[in-house]
Amino acid sequence: MQKNSEKFLAAFNRIEKALKQEMKNGKGIGFSKSVKILSKYNSIISKYSDDLLQYAELRNAIVHDKIDTMHAIAEPHDSVVEKIEGIEKEITQPKLVVPMFERKVVTFQVEDSLSKVLSAIHNRGFSKFPVYQGKEFKGLFTESAITKWLADNHFASGSETLIKEILPYQKNENFKFISKTATVYEAIGIFREQIGKGNRIDALLITENGKNAEELLGIITSWDMMGIQY
Repeated sequence: MQKNSEKFLAAFNRIEKALKQEMKNGKGIGFSKSVKILSKYNSIISKYSDDLLQYAELRNAIVHDKIDTMHAIAEPHDSVVEKIEGIEKEITQPKLVVPMFERKVVTFQVEDSLSKVLSAIHNRGFSKFPVYQGKEFKGLFTESAITKWLADNHFASGSETLIKEILPYQKNENFKFISKTATVYEAIGIFREQIGKGNRIDALLITENGKNAEELLGIITSWDMMGIQY
C-alpha cells in the first residue's frame, strides 16, 4: 500500500513539473520562487500560494530528513494528501469557461426596440445583452444604459425607442472577450484585474479565440462569478 509520503511527493512533483512548464525560461528557479512569481499572473497559483510554500517545506523535510532510505521522518496526514492532490488537479486540469459557461446568448440588433429588451428582461430574468449591427458587435447593453436614458429624457415611456438611440448611454468598457480555452480562474482574474483598475465590467463574452467578430459561445456575468467558490 502506498504511503502518504509517497502520495504527497507524487502530487508535489506533478505540481513542480507544471510550474516549470509555465515558467518556460525559468531554468534554475526553485519551486518556492516560481510560486511567488506565478502567483502574480496565475490566479490558481495565487489562491494556493501559501499552501504550496508550506508544501515545499514539507517536501524538503520528507526528502532530506529521512530516517533511512525506506522511512520518511514524518508521514503527512490524510487531509494534507487529499488537499495537495486537489490542488494538483486544479493546476494541471483546470476547469475551462467552455463548457462551464457555454450557453445560447440572447442578442439584439441596434434597430430593435427598447420594448423587446424590456420583454427579455422580464421573461428571462437577466439584463445584459450583446448588441450587433448585422454581424458587427456594437456593445454590451445593460439596464444602466436604460436608466441613464430615462433620466435624461425625463422618464419618457419610449418603449418603441430603438436600441441605437440608447446605446450611447452605455459605458463602453463594460465587457471583455475571452477565448473558450480560457480557464475559470483566468476569467476570475480578469474581473479582479478590471476592478483593480477602477473599471468594474459587467460580463465576459466567450468566443472561439476571444475575438469580437466570432460567434458567441457563452457569457459570464459578474453575478456568475459570485457563485464560484475561490
